Amino acid sequence: MTETLSSTTISTRLQRIAKLARQMPDVALTTLSHYIDIDWLREAYARTRKGGAVGVDGQTAKQYAEHLEGHLQVLLDRAKSGTYQAPPVRRVLIPKGDGKGQRPLGIPTFEDKILQRAVAMVLEAVYEQEFLDCSYGFRPGRSAHQALEALRNELMAIRGGWVLEADIHKYFDTLDHGHLRQMLSRRVCDGVLLRLIGKWLNAGVLAEGKLSYPEAGTPQGGVISPLLANVYLHEILDLWFEREVKPRLRGRAALFRYADDFVMTFSLQDDARRVRAVLAKRFARFGLALHPEKTRLVRFHRPTQGASRSNGVDTRGWPGSFDFLGFTHHWMKSRKDHWVVKRRTSSARISRTLRRANEWCRRHRHQPVPWQRERLARALSGHYNYFGITGNWSALERVRWELVAIWRRWLHRRSQKRAMPWPRMYVLLERYPLPQPHLKRGLSTAPAV
Repeated sequence: MTETLSSTTISTRLQRIAKLARQMPDVALTTLSHYIDIDWLREAYARTRKGGAVGVDGQTAKQYAEHLEGHLQVLLDRAKSGTYQAPPVRRVLIPKGDGKGQRPLGIPTFEDKILQRAVAMVLEAVYEQEFLDCSYGFRPGRSAHQALEALRNELMAIRGGWVLEADIHKYFDTLDHGHLRQMLSRRVCDGVLLRLIGKWLNAGVLAEGKLSYPEAGTPQGGVISPLLANVYLHEILDLWFEREVKPRLRGRAALFRYADDFVMTFSLQDDARRVRAVLAKRFARFGLALHPEKTRLVRFHRPTQGASRSNGVDTRGWPGSFDFLGFTHHWMKSRKDHWVVKRRTSSARISRTLRRANEWCRRHRHQPVPWQRERLARALSGHYNYFGITGNWSALERVRWELVAIWRRWLHRRSQKRAMPWPRMYVLLERYPLPQPHLKRGLSTAPAV
């Protein structure tokens, strides 16, 4: 009962903050930290993931919960008095999606995650009144599937046009602290909140036993990092494109952004080329850079009459394709013989999925088969839930079939007897079946053209 009342109170406070932000759109809000009290921290604790990796102090969520009320009260007092010191972030390296190189991931301590969540709740209530409709990443009530649907509807409406596929090079590592502080202070001028954010930005990074203090960037993996990243790109990309770029274009244009992944669509080639030329200069002003190999302008017009392809090479008016949020977008004839924009799982995402599955099966090949099946089935279901959209059935089937082959190969190598030939594998699948592909979201609402 107490927990329910606390959640209701927090919801009311969030609504008050949002209302205040709407009523004062051009004023820096100076009194926000008073909303953070013991109930607020208790709600932040409830929203914090409990099963994540531990930070530099090695403290788990279970250990923290043993004296939860006392820990939260001490945390609140330190945060309000200014004595809180942000602990270093433990950095680990995870493989990149393309399998080339590794991406740094920051892991704060569990207590730091709670405080970051508390501050993020306040800032989110403010900035949700500021963010534009083109932004979809790490926002309540918004998802990658909504971004994909909006993008497809726009492409169908302009019959393709031109697409600027962009990639920000090492965005989370190069985000400029000075510019970020200026952006935050234009909307939030509460000393407690800004001081805490400054401490997180300046917190050290512990990697391989060595402590360093980066002068730029925000640790990818921190609770507050996605919100800060959204604020940064909201200022330098979203508002700039909406207020300065679009009024100067002759044709139709749109921006679709999910965190640091974004594409722009244009109905006219000249507009696309002009924006492509100035975008790099715009980012350079704020310490960012576009990846030279992953940023490209794609001709995406609806195929012309009699267009054809020969051995995968575009000929006679066949359009190009581009990737966004794990899907390759391309033109294809529908069953009713209309040209429509289709989406299939990108080859890079399939390769990454199968590479991870192969490594997992190798490491756990000696575990009991029912245990392996349960976890593989869970991974497949998650894959279907994201990639199971209309027109992507064949890619789902391919992933399932390849996963079965990988599983069989490592079961086959559990001993020197090579005891899992295909006939026996088929029998095993009847007893321990993996889920069949299913479509969860039919994101194909735009009319055919």
